[in-house]
Amino acid sequence: MTKISILGCGWLGLPLAKRLIEKGNSINGSTTSENKLSILKEAGINPFLVALESESVSESINDFLAESEILIINIPPKLRTVNPNSEKKIFVEKIKNLIPFIEKSTVKKVLFVSSTSVYGDNNDSVTEETKPNPDTESGKQLVLAEKLLQENQNFKTTILRFGGLIGEDRHPVTSLSGKENLANADAPVNLIHQNDCISIIEEIIDQSKWNDVFNAVAPFHPTREDYYTQKAVEQNLILPKFSAGKSNSKKVILSAKIETVLDYQFKLENY
Repeated sequence: MTKISILGCGWLGLPLAKRLIEKGNSINGSTTSENKLSILKEAGINPFLVALESESVSESINDFLAESEILIINIPPKLRTVNPNSEKKIFVEKIKNLIPFIEKSTVKKVLFVSSTSVYGDNNDSVTEETKPNPDTESGKQLVLAEKLLQENQNFKTTILRFGGLIGEDRHPVTSLSGKENLANADAPVNLIHQNDCISIIEEIIDQSKWNDVFNAVAPFHPTREDYYTQKAVEQNLILPKFSAGKSNSKKVILSAKIETVLDYQFKLENY
């Protein structure tokens, strides 16, 4: 039995924790909401109230990390809510504050859930060898956070860069339905389903693939217009309407490394 701490038991972290428990692991899980502690406990997770701030970390962090071999960091930057005039590197500061606690703990392996937004939109075919070139503030901070963790010699870090997240209860078409003059009609989609996210994390742990970087996007890249029109029809939603202009972005995120190194097959029926 392996003890694993999951920092961030939300949309992805909670079902991931449940899957890892099913496989015989002991899971410490964190939330920033006190009323979610009972939900974690009912799922068989050891619940902790942990908040990372730009200047401090909750006192519970030591107990949360205690006796764990693996730490999964699954907290998004959430920079859209930040005042643009406030400190820019707030997410990076949170990771900086967390690292000394990891160093003092029993954690030897870290999996950092990142995003393909680190590549920006100036590329065509993107692999793990492509140099990150983010064009959003969240992407820039993710790159800095990745580097902080990768360069630390006290633990091994694997970076997992997910594309756009979808699932049974989460799909962009619901917010696009009925909208008009949507841009980037011919841009390819780069998506990954929640089930694949969980399975890939399982494989990284089971196969002990540490000190590595993986892109995680399904090998399925229709245009935005074709894909979201089809999904709107399937879900009986009002069709989104796209503008006729050409997109500047032809970015396709390739996940061949996951398919070869992890011998992983994406569950394309989910898409």
